[in-house]
Amino acid sequence: MCVSTAVRVARNTVLTLGMAALAVPAMAQVVPDEQDVPSAGLDLPANLQIFGKADPNIRKPTAIVNDTVITGTDVDQRVNLIVSFNKLQLDPADRDRLRLQILRQLIDETLQIQAAAAEKITVSKDEIDRSFNSVARNLQKTPEEMRSWMRQIGSSERSIRRQIEGELAWSRLIRRRIDVSVGQAEIDAIIKRIVDARGTPEYHVYEIFLYATQDRAQEVQASEQRMIQQLRQGTPFEYLARANSEASTRSVGGDLGWIRLPMLQSPVLEATIGQMRAGQIAGPIELASGYSIIYLADTRQVLTSDPRDAKLSLKQLSITFPAGTTEAQATDRAAEFAKATSAMQGCGDADRVAASIGATVVNNDSKRLRDMEQLEETMSKMQIGQVTPPFGSIDQGVRVLVLCGRDDPQEKGEPSREVIEDGIVEERTNKRAQRMLRDLRRDALVEYR
Repeated sequence: MCVSTAVRVARNTVLTLGMAALAVPAMAQVVPDEQDVPSAGLDLPANLQIFGKADPNIRKPTAIVNDTVITGTDVDQRVNLIVSFNKLQLDPADRDRLRLQILRQLIDETLQIQAAAAEKITVSKDEIDRSFNSVARNLQKTPEEMRSWMRQIGSSERSIRRQIEGELAWSRLIRRRIDVSVGQAEIDAIIKRIVDARGTPEYHVYEIFLYATQDRAQEVQASEQRMIQQLRQGTPFEYLARANSEASTRSVGGDLGWIRLPMLQSPVLEATIGQMRAGQIAGPIELASGYSIIYLADTRQVLTSDPRDAKLSLKQLSITFPAGTTEAQATDRAAEFAKATSAMQGCGDADRVAASIGATVVNNDSKRLRDMEQLEETMSKMQIGQVTPPFGSIDQGVRVLVLCGRDDPQEKGEPSREVIEDGIVEERTNKRAQRMLRDLRRDALVEYR
């Protein structure tokens, strides 16, 4: 395996641990994509009676998948890794749901490794070592620090190495079995649609969709209300989407990618998203077949540069307060700091002013305007040499930012044919890979003990 492949697998492993969306966006949709799945009526009775145990044995901690054992320890170690990586605060019911989700993932990993082995595809120890080391570097740890951290949180190196092996083996099997070709006329049509849409708004949207029949509507709404509360408490959207969503975007954390509203083919969603601001969550939204929670990550205009992508050159002046400083003392010191910095004559004067009031200076020449969070609006209106109002607290100190320079983004051109072709290939490959995995699940012998 080449170094670039190891890095790519390591990145995907970190994203999976973080429950984040994969690099390739999903097709825009707000209902599960089942066009490739043959359907047949199940003829479920209106008043069904369950014979035997109502609680399925899938809750048991150990599974045997085609003679490969998945133990309760395997599940717990992966759960601990996910919980610690995402800093999740889970009540017992949510933790049980996560354990079931992880068990399903481990079963899929096992099936993928077995399918690859059946075609004599193996992953060497050296390849897994390189990917593991890359994961550690991505988390700003040495390999030994990574192993120590995982032991501390109740996980193990084996848990990540198993995931890496599954990703490598499955990707090789996909490359062997799946060959996608894209016609030049199809690429031409996509480029024309993009060019024709120049200047129209695009929205980066995430979704959680749940089916709801009329008799389950209240139950599904209550479930989504609980999810919204979890989101407000800091639970990552991608985690909840992977754990709960019934749309095909579940596998990528609910990520619809960049879409234009007409692609949704839903007046309700078009109206809702069109009124949202980036960072907002809306829901439960009633649709024809269920309810959705929508998260708007960002907005932009097609083939138009975004002023928020401007790169800023900044100087930060800051002061801190010694332990025991009273609020009155801090207020006086902050007022002195504000007076001195407001009279500053641009970045060239920053070091002199900082020395005169005992402040420290930090330079940053690559900060994007969109990354300024609460200061974005203030910074967008500033001219070169101007200073922000002081901000901070007694605990963290007070600081100001001086705008030294601003490089506005260049106007965007139409995407290259290679980028479009790669996107189509990736999308179709993912769909076929999902069908492959679905077939493996249907043929698997799984025993729970």
